Amino acid sequence: MAAMISPSPAKPAGTPPAPPCTFVIFGASGDLTGRLLTPALYHLQREGLLDPGFEIVGVDRVENNDEGFRKTLGEALHTLGTDAQSGIDEAAWGQLAANIHYLTGDFADPSTYQGLAAHLEQRQRATGSSNAVFYLAVAPRFFAPIATALSSAGLLQESDTAFRRLVVEKPFGTDLASAKDLNARLLAVASEKQIYRIDHYLGKETVQNIMAFRFGNGIFEPIWNRDHIECVQITAAETVGVERRGRFYDATGALRDMVPNHLFQLLAMTAMEAPNSFDADAVRTEKAKVVEAVRDLTPEEAARVVVRGQYDAGTVLGKPRAAYRQEPDVAPDSRTETYVAMKLAIDNWRWSGVPFYLRTGKSLAVRRTEIAIQFKKAPAVLFRDAVNAPTPNLLVIAIQPDEGISLRFAAKVPGREMRLGQVEMDFRYSEHFKAEPQTGYETLIYDCMTGDPTLFQRADNIEAGWFEVQAIQKLWAGLDTAPDLYPAGSDGPACADDLLARDGYAWLPLT
Repeated sequence: MAAMISPSPAKPAGTPPAPPCTFVIFGASGDLTGRLLTPALYHLQREGLLDPGFEIVGVDRVENNDEGFRKTLGEALHTLGTDAQSGIDEAAWGQLAANIHYLTGDFADPSTYQGLAAHLEQRQRATGSSNAVFYLAVAPRFFAPIATALSSAGLLQESDTAFRRLVVEKPFGTDLASAKDLNARLLAVASEKQIYRIDHYLGKETVQNIMAFRFGNGIFEPIWNRDHIECVQITAAETVGVERRGRFYDATGALRDMVPNHLFQLLAMTAMEAPNSFDADAVRTEKAKVVEAVRDLTPEEAARVVVRGQYDAGTVLGKPRAAYRQEPDVAPDSRTETYVAMKLAIDNWRWSGVPFYLRTGKSLAVRRTEIAIQFKKAPAVLFRDAVNAPTPNLLVIAIQPDEGISLRFAAKVPGREMRLGQVEMDFRYSEHFKAEPQTGYETLIYDCMTGDPTLFQRADNIEAGWFEVQAIQKLWAGLDTAPDLYPAGSDGPACADDLLARDGYAWLPLT
């Protein structure tokens, strides 16, 4: 029996549909299209957020046609999802499928873009709309060439009645120099307001809720600073290994894959100052300020506050997992890290002296992304004769897979003596709002079509992230030793525990 999909609304009731547009997917035969983009677009269709003039055009070198592409996407959609209570809304899927088309073409062939231009011109005559979003679901080496070819064909030229937008997936560069080069090449053919650098983490409800939680509640913002917060932990743990991406991952590693984008975005959302408004530039400017305020590391400092690991053979979720070096397309003597942890400092008034600990890794015990805020201990004088001394209050913002927020605090255990116990207050999106987890792409795709870049990264933010990790890259490039090993299915390498233990802290356990 096929798995079911029943998503929560990506936008509140009453949200108007996006303007009509042609959604062009370069690399349409790839995994991203079937696994994430198709469900996201189906969700938007079912929620009434796609205009009747919306259409999908897949572009790839793989031979296919409209009917074959529709069938492929339909099969992918019907095998995804988690809710067994309801199936696919076939009427909604039928409406979306009727406007799915396919163009076979090589990305380097000018005729591919001529064919696309002809399709858009035909669409303009038939519907009166020539709006277009070009989604680059391709390998990074194709980003700039496709953008240049679109420009040469006149496909990025906007008018007063039509927009043209370019969506670029990660990884956006491999270091500071390559990120700057890619930004320069994209900005040579499109304006900043046309470029949407996507990070699906920022589309998740809990990430967006960080700002609402901080700035919309009078009890939290006054204590969100160095006077009350002891330390911050940001975790992005994965149970998956490199799977079929060995060749890509062995040349990338955990640092490049996760830190300058995902983890630094979560860091920025957690530590940013209140923007003057929710205008896109106001929000992104405050986020950029946080990343720019991260204390620059020298290679010598990086050696003290950054650790790396690589998974060895083990058991993940009850199933055996081969060592990283035994994975397909991975070098048998690989020194690529599959785990990285670091201690960072933010040199501004709000966060001076507060350590931020970041960690991410593959083949770990559980899949979990969370932000943990540890507050300073209350003075223990009053409770010096109590059975248990107070422990720090802990606020945990869970981003995936179970989106929600929990607060740990002390309470008296019933009885005649003063005994303190730890209790938790939990809020879960799925329970309170009856919401099911989404891919994170629904909100981002809708925002792109409506011209709201708030949740997308600006060029300066991208480059600031790479700037902060360049000392780590330089250090590791000169090492002739392998990363510390950790068993697959564990919490990570011992060196990561030592990193916090030196400061008197410990990671929140994954299990």
